[in-house]
Amino acid sequence: MNKKRRPTLQDVADQVGITKMTVSRYLKNPTRVAQSTQEKIAIALETLGYIPNRAPEILAQATSRAIGVLVPSLTNQVFAEVLRGIENVTGKRGYQTMLAHYGYQAELEEERVASLLSYNIDGLLLSESYHTPRTVRMIETAGIPVIEMMDSVSPSIQQCVGFDNTAAAYEMVKAMIAQGYRHIAYLGARMDIRTQHKMRGYELAMQEAKLTPLAMTTNEASSFSLGASLLQQTLAKYPYVDSFFCTNDDLAAGVIFECQRQGIKIPEQIGVAGFHGHDIGQSMTPKLASIITPRKEIGRIAATELLDRLNGKEIAESVIDLGYRIDLGETL
Repeated sequence: MNKKRRPTLQDVADQVGITKMTVSRYLKNPTRVAQSTQEKIAIALETLGYIPNRAPEILAQATSRAIGVLVPSLTNQVFAEVLRGIENVTGKRGYQTMLAHYGYQAELEEERVASLLSYNIDGLLLSESYHTPRTVRMIETAGIPVIEMMDSVSPSIQQCVGFDNTAAAYEMVKAMIAQGYRHIAYLGARMDIRTQHKMRGYELAMQEAKLTPLAMTTNEASSFSLGASLLQQTLAKYPYVDSFFCTNDDLAAGVIFECQRQGIKIPEQIGVAGFHGHDIGQSMTPKLASIITPRKEIGRIAATELLDRLNGKEIAESVIDLGYRIDLGETL
């Protein structure tokens, strides 16, 4: 399918019977054109479906009033909340967001960053703290502000907004141990760097309590059905497991659904905890134990910091840690 030719200023001018310069003046400030001509131009623009071409303006001003936002997944509820927080800020301040996703692949993130930079974006919001050397070089060459989200511990290029994934996981597992659980299995999906950080926190808490870590992980994308499958695999291999700590609430909800299907009582027979405090876990019965993370606030503060920097503000804090909250719910 061939790309359709977009109507031009000349097309609008020809339809009205005026010069292209008059149409241009109208688009910049309608009051600079006679009232009768304004009405004719407005009708022509509507009829032709004219779309303004901002490329010349961007090249002339060296600014796009657009920021690039990179997320690893468009279906993950975690990043939907982050995006909501970002767009609550950018729209009000006259900035557009150019969204791209990279499927948790560093090489694909590199391609997406190159593409976004080609549009002369003013700044970048990234969802990872680890990048290919070329990605880092491109960002440094572009000389634009960049903020990395969802991690407050890993080294950042300029500035980061998030929380400590390892500490959060450690604290939840410590709480599970305090509840009397001794055979806690960790369920992990994707195995991106944040999932690995959570697994490290789990292992630290287990080792500190002189308990044996038991992990069941996969590179598959997390889902309710994957949670059910990992539960089945774990119980087949380790039938003595008495609880599960899951890398996110999708897996945890899947574990609970499968336990209910099998007639396993929660928390009497098996305890379950998740990560992030998704709406489904907070709404289900029994209410899911989870680590409540401030995803929307991370997006809001990251966008605010980025736009403030674009307007000349210096970085006051290179690391902004928004913390988390442990909620034991009704599944432990």
